[in-house]
Amino acid sequence: MSTFQAPKGTYDLLPPDSATYLAVRDALSAPLRASGYGYAETPGFENVELFARGVGESTDIVTKEMYAFETKGGTKLALRPEGTASVLRAALEANLHKLGNLPVKLWYSGSYYRYERPQKGRYRHFSQVGAEAIGAEDPALDAELIVLADQAYRSLGLRDFRILLNSLGDKECRPVYREALQTFLRGLDLDEETLRRAEINPLRVLDDKRPDVQKQLTDAPLLQDYLCDACKAYHEEVRALLTAEGVAFEDDPKLVRGLDYYTRTTFEFVHDGLGSQSAVGGGGRYDGLSEMIGGPALPSVGWALGVDRTVLALEAEGVVLDLPAPTSVYAVPLGEEARRVLFSKVSELRRAGVAADFAYGNKGLKGAMKNANRSGARYTLVAGERDLAEGVVQLKDMESGEQTAIAVDAIVTELKARLQP
Repeated sequence: MSTFQAPKGTYDLLPPDSATYLAVRDALSAPLRASGYGYAETPGFENVELFARGVGESTDIVTKEMYAFETKGGTKLALRPEGTASVLRAALEANLHKLGNLPVKLWYSGSYYRYERPQKGRYRHFSQVGAEAIGAEDPALDAELIVLADQAYRSLGLRDFRILLNSLGDKECRPVYREALQTFLRGLDLDEETLRRAEINPLRVLDDKRPDVQKQLTDAPLLQDYLCDACKAYHEEVRALLTAEGVAFEDDPKLVRGLDYYTRTTFEFVHDGLGSQSAVGGGGRYDGLSEMIGGPALPSVGWALGVDRTVLALEAEGVVLDLPAPTSVYAVPLGEEARRVLFSKVSELRRAGVAADFAYGNKGLKGAMKNANRSGARYTLVAGERDLAEGVVQLKDMESGEQTAIAVDAIVTELKARLQP
């Protein structure tokens, strides 16, 4: 047992479970890769002001959950609590928006960090796959991203998730609603911190999960009643496009999500089999974020899907992914000459695209065959001095138990033929 353990609220990914996480990441990003989204990767930490401005100083993420620190040079940095601000910063810094091909479509995958109270489905270190479409205001773009996320979840076999949809308005109609909501909130029995938050960004209060707060919000004014004509038309077009694509959704007039930068379209994917941490992904439009962090006006939309919670959703539905065995062929040498020959053949198999492994450590036949079984390999190659003297090796089918002799020179050809789907 090691002296050290993973920090509280974090987890390690190790085989065999890590294979499921890799498959989920691949499935979540596959529709993006087929839709013009290029891969982006940003540092695990950024200037703390990037998140304070972009995510919002009144959010729990910035005020309570961000891992912030100061470098030896006096620079204030923070571990990234979400991906959108970082990816937009990177796109602006590289001037991708000036290349003329808007929207700039990017997808990413990585770890994010928030100092939260750990529980199942909520960790201090978590993994997401995200997508951003930067520089275009078009309801078809909003609909595209929702369709692609729906497609990704369904490709994994998930069925019991719901899509919640709302509009948060824009700079024309949001101020009127903001004033009405603040007037309402001032009349409630709220603690000082919540009242202070209501003055900075009253929508944050709607996102408060405490039952005593939610109980008082029953008659709160709804943003949908304050939307301007342009926002209403935009939202109706998003709804119509989703309906035409056969993507079911639920209108949720109280959906605001936990980040300050959202405008107009906002959405969340929830799974009722996960208990209190039911959100498996979400996103929305953030038309003003570029200007908030010092860039030009670039209307944009994006989402982030939780890998950890998607895995929990699969478990809740009893979905077991059909994962390929990490090893297709396992080589067991008996003697030094066989070690040299089979080591060479294993390398040749790998170059030919066949997943192959080798019995390292000079184990005897019995121990090596146990390892072959544990590897999940479909075929095992066994060779001793007598076999090699005859120019053959023994090929054992691990499913049927059948064993046949094949020529050493035919190993790669024979196994590729047998392993073809």
